[in-house]
Amino acid sequence: MSSTRDIDKLIEMMARLPGLGPRSARRAVLQMIRKRGQLLSPLAEQMAKVAATARECLNCGNIGTEDICDICRSEKRATGEICVVQDVSDLWAMERGAVFGGRYHVLGGTLSALDDIGPEDIRIPQLVARIENEQISEVILALNATVDGQTTAHYIADQLDGRVRITSLAQGVPIGGELDYLDDGTISAALKARRSI
Repeated sequence: MSSTRDIDKLIEMMARLPGLGPRSARRAVLQMIRKRGQLLSPLAEQMAKVAATARECLNCGNIGTEDICDICRSEKRATGEICVVQDVSDLWAMERGAVFGGRYHVLGGTLSALDDIGPEDIRIPQLVARIENEQISEVILALNATVDGQTTAHYIADQLDGRVRITSLAQGVPIGGELDYLDDGTISAALKARRSI
């Protein structure tokens, strides 16, 4: 029996995380073991705590430690705007920007004919119910500029047509971007979304 079996298992599990491969996981685990009092033990305790308390918000799909997340509970966020995102990571990215003051709706994926994912498989029915039950004036579609993301956006727009104002994030050349490094789709979207200056 290997004397490093448990450590090897930890490295293997860490390597499954996004952005970490076997080498990065090995370095991270070694660093945690060297500083087990400052890193490993507190990390293990926090992971156990999160494992026991983390849950999906029943309203929007965000991840928190209560049935209704802080964003949905906040009266300040009741602006009548809902920003629709694909995943929780997209919601957190929007929050890091600190420019949106409304509420969110996490779909939990996108429509995909190839993967047999239909509207009932993601949180589109819940979105439609929220539009009917909450005082929503605008739905902002902040979905990825992929085929599945845009298909999902068009489907949602069709479902909500005439009920609320529907907008989407601007797409095109990023700030600091150079045309030579952009793909054809980005350049095309930027040209179509041009505006007067």
